[in-house]
Amino acid sequence: MMRDTLNDPCALADRDAEAAARARQMQLTKPPGSLGALEALAIRLAGLQHRERPEVGNVWIAVFAADHGVAAEGVSAFPQVVTGEMVRNFAGGGAAISVLARSLGARLEVVNLGTVNDPGEIAGVRRAIIAPQTANFCEQPAMTPAQLQAAFEAGAASVTAAQAAEAQLFIGGEMGIANTTAATALGSALLQCPPGDLAGAGTGLDAQGIAHKVAVIERALALHSGSYEPRELLRRLGGFEIAALTGAFIAAAQVGLPVLVDGFITTVAALTATRINPGVHPWLMFAHRSHERGHARLLEALDARPLLDLGLRLGEASGAAVAVPLLRLACALHNDMATFAQAGVSTA
Repeated sequence: MMRDTLNDPCALADRDAEAAARARQMQLTKPPGSLGALEALAIRLAGLQHRERPEVGNVWIAVFAADHGVAAEGVSAFPQVVTGEMVRNFAGGGAAISVLARSLGARLEVVNLGTVNDPGEIAGVRRAIIAPQTANFCEQPAMTPAQLQAAFEAGAASVTAAQAAEAQLFIGGEMGIANTTAATALGSALLQCPPGDLAGAGTGLDAQGIAHKVAVIERALALHSGSYEPRELLRRLGGFEIAALTGAFIAAAQVGLPVLVDGFITTVAALTATRINPGVHPWLMFAHRSHERGHARLLEALDARPLLDLGLRLGEASGAAVAVPLLRLACALHNDMATFAQAGVSTA
């Protein structure tokens, strides 16, 4: 088993590169600040990438799939077999994230951490099976310590692969029936707020279904009540894919790879990562505000300003993928616009 590196220091942004990028923005043929958040994005990426002219042409998207024991409580509008079926769909190119990754020219890695309906060996899918599913956290902790560590390592392995491919941006996604229930339970515990403040429709629950989900989470929180640090809360209430995302976000920050965070579930993983290792936070950019109830509360806790608000709630890293063109355009404007001197344009 790998050494536990979760608390190792994270990389630091290059303030000199950031200052150089800010100075360049002041020289481009536009009023200062007129491109708003696009300017801020370019400057921030410059600091994170340690270069005055940042780029996000090479994007790595890792989608982690796993099943949840709490699905037995009837908290999803879809049957549990869908998780394994969607793994096959990701690899076959038919899922939303598959289409988006192709359109972006991004590398899509699919990681199977354990599904009840195991699709077996599939070309393009990395098998990192931990167990067919987590335990039902209404009855016992979702993961053993060894399972939690295996999930962390699976996430870190994706970052290692992204580094080897010279990726300039890391995106993590997830798939798992009942994982909005796990994310809501974990988010509620981390924020110390009632689950009703965060619980949403997930895959399409009606009001009665959401009320049932809240009741299930309340049972789980009562079972796991106590003073637990974030890692232990993740073990008790999370899922393999949420833990893998947490491990990936920490590993990316430690090696200095910028992260674009997707929606509700990945934001819970991001919050967990920052609670375990606060140095992760500067490396996280947030793609969108999900339609899933509770996402706004999580973003507020992370002091995050998402780039988009399109009413998305699919997951799979789809919202983050949709935001990639904005980052690319921010870099293109920063890198390719003429300065006043180059264009012969007067500044006063």
